[in-house]
Amino acid sequence: MTIEDNTAAHPKQMEPIMQDNLLINFTTEFHRIWSTNGSKAKPATFWRPTPAPDALPGYFPLGDVLIPGDTSINGEMVAAVVCEKDMKGAVSPNGKALARPVDFELVWKETGAPSVTRMSIWRPLAPVGYVALGLVCSNDHYKPSLNSVRCVRLDLVIAANVGELIWNDKGSGAKLSFSAFGIEPSTAAAGDIHFAPGTFVGVQGYSKPAAPSTAYGLRMQIPLQVSASPQIPTLTGYAKPAAREPATVTQIARLPWFAVRDHVHSGEQFRNSPYYELKRTDEYVLIGHEHNESDKYRAVKWTAPRSQNAVTMRMFHRFTAIEIVKAWPTVPLSDIRITKFSACLPKTLTHTETSSSGWNELRPQVVIVMAPEQTAVAVYQLQSHYELVREDGTQVAVDFGYTDDSSVLLTQYPPESVEVVSGCPPLTTDTPAAPHIDDANASAQQSSDLAVAIDSAP
Repeated sequence: MTIEDNTAAHPKQMEPIMQDNLLINFTTEFHRIWSTNGSKAKPATFWRPTPAPDALPGYFPLGDVLIPGDTSINGEMVAAVVCEKDMKGAVSPNGKALARPVDFELVWKETGAPSVTRMSIWRPLAPVGYVALGLVCSNDHYKPSLNSVRCVRLDLVIAANVGELIWNDKGSGAKLSFSAFGIEPSTAAAGDIHFAPGTFVGVQGYSKPAAPSTAYGLRMQIPLQVSASPQIPTLTGYAKPAAREPATVTQIARLPWFAVRDHVHSGEQFRNSPYYELKRTDEYVLIGHEHNESDKYRAVKWTAPRSQNAVTMRMFHRFTAIEIVKAWPTVPLSDIRITKFSACLPKTLTHTETSSSGWNELRPQVVIVMAPEQTAVAVYQLQSHYELVREDGTQVAVDFGYTDDSSVLLTQYPPESVEVVSGCPPLTTDTPAAPHIDDANASAQQSSDLAVAIDSAP
């Protein structure tokens, strides 16, 4: 999935999330449909997302929003709205992303006190191959307009879970009973975000509807910009090289505003920074250098500190809610006004393609090298530094680092073949016919191989 450039939008309008021919955006503008004022039921208000025509032309809500109480949510809450992408005359092989409902099915209607405005709640009936993501309300007992909402093609959504109870009509005196529940996204896989559109599901009665296929959410892939890795360093002489090679920004993950905690309310965060960038900068750091001017092999040992730091990683999570190696949030968000989501960073971004255990390894790394005679050797290791920034370039929370154990690099001058030994074997393992090696020097047969052993300090 990519982010489509929306040059026609309002200057501060978020670029839409694009999945195939579906465009997803957000609005903070709502129209009040009905309130329980005058009813004996608990206070609640039904709202309809109303994307501004000048800012979001062609966008439709996916359903209405239900909020306990009677406080206005305009400018405070953010709800998803959708639009059909302009294919410039082309036709998607999967068909249109959106469709009008073919009809509505009555779920509940208010028939209580005469002083209460009549109200009804309807379930959109989607055409074949599409699903409805919410319910639609009417301030009378007539069906809503077919243009009040849009259904989404089935392959563009993800099954979701029915969340906690938002409201029920107990005390209203209505002949039909009704309960409304929130939508909780399913746990996202690496590189994905699942999120709820802000709508609700509802049933007649007071029992929670059974899963599956009772709730749906939206989904997106985390856009990941990948650039070339830093140039591999090589020794070009006997002199000690610089401690650090030039750093390169190699990967940038773009996260929507709702996936980042920034300690402001949702509406303000959405307006100020619709997207955040998690940048990874890679650089090769010199672990050690040795110029062996003798006529014998020499064993050299270095201790390399790791960039991983448990304190800074905890601080980063505390301030941003972002998890490095698993989906977040780990517990459901309690504020109904906050967009519910589940997100998980791409494995390539976090060095977790095969395992996430490296993030828990905080002990310094020990590297032992057999330096051939009359040779200079250098050992480098790749370090990654992560920084989260807002759209205006300001940093969020603290940066943190990671040392990649699989990226130890050996180079020597004059150039020779290089052999890397995994783990921490005896130093003579990869030096043929070499006798016992003391701590400083080693007598061995001449060899063109450079042996290295790597382990973590106890």
